[in-house]
Amino acid sequence: MEAMERRDFIRRTLQAALSLTVAGAVPVLDLWPLKAAAADMPALAVRTGADIPRLVAETLAALGGMEHFVKRGETVVVKPNIGWDRTPEQGANTHPLVVKTVVEHCLEAGAKRVLLFDRSCNDPRRCYVQSGIEAAIAALGSSKVTLQHVERRDFQELDIRQGKELDRWSFYRPALEADRFINLPVAKDHGISVLTLGMKNIMGVIGGNRGQLHRNIAESLADINTVVHSDLTLIDATRILVDNGPQGGRLSDVSRRDTLIASADIVAADSFATTLFGLRPEQVPSVVAGARRGLGIMDLNKVKRV
Repeated sequence: MEAMERRDFIRRTLQAALSLTVAGAVPVLDLWPLKAAAADMPALAVRTGADIPRLVAETLAALGGMEHFVKRGETVVVKPNIGWDRTPEQGANTHPLVVKTVVEHCLEAGAKRVLLFDRSCNDPRRCYVQSGIEAAIAALGSSKVTLQHVERRDFQELDIRQGKELDRWSFYRPALEADRFINLPVAKDHGISVLTLGMKNIMGVIGGNRGQLHRNIAESLADINTVVHSDLTLIDATRILVDNGPQGGRLSDVSRRDTLIASADIVAADSFATTLFGLRPEQVPSVVAGARRGLGIMDLNKVKRV
């Protein structure tokens, strides 16, 4: 099954689960075998350059353009990392110009609506402002684009039948109901999970006590990624946080790489991103768990560079 077909299936399954909840039944998200989502030789685009709008355009063009992922009239979620009360220079959040440019490409592809949000770790209002993302989205001046704060009432608890560590968790409904989900993390060091990349960025759309996931972070991340499928993962490595992640704070912890990594295969994207930190994919437990669970390809020799 192709990624878009799988996303449509997830959305329809969620809608069915919600209707069962109204009827008093327990919602269960029962996906088809996940290995069907990992295509042979997934395409991986890696580009470098200091001009961010051009860098985004070149990276997307290598994969067929945003129109390959977003169709006219669709509702799209663009999920950056806006978790920390940090400036763009401090490298803790997705770069605002990367976010703005990706949204522009969604609109050019014909998106009817683009939603952006994150369940921030620090005060969300300060995070949205300090990250520069609020100003960047406002500068678009488009009524089709909404940067919203996560609302508690919009979480839905679901049973995860294929979960290894988690068998039930709450998910942010707008993330699952959208036609397309574009995962837009920043590449960072992380004290518990080694790195935070595409798979970990999905923690921004779950509810509950997220600290609980750290007991077995690799399998927990794989579990939640069986529910929230990323149609496109585009990793912002224009500057990476190489130490004191995930929130950093010192400019000396930031290394400028002027790089973007993109793939429909989240494990492939995360796998390549590990190399920017001098690591191998198999040294990052979440990447290993994702590959083992059929979420994508970890072996970069089996990935097609485009």
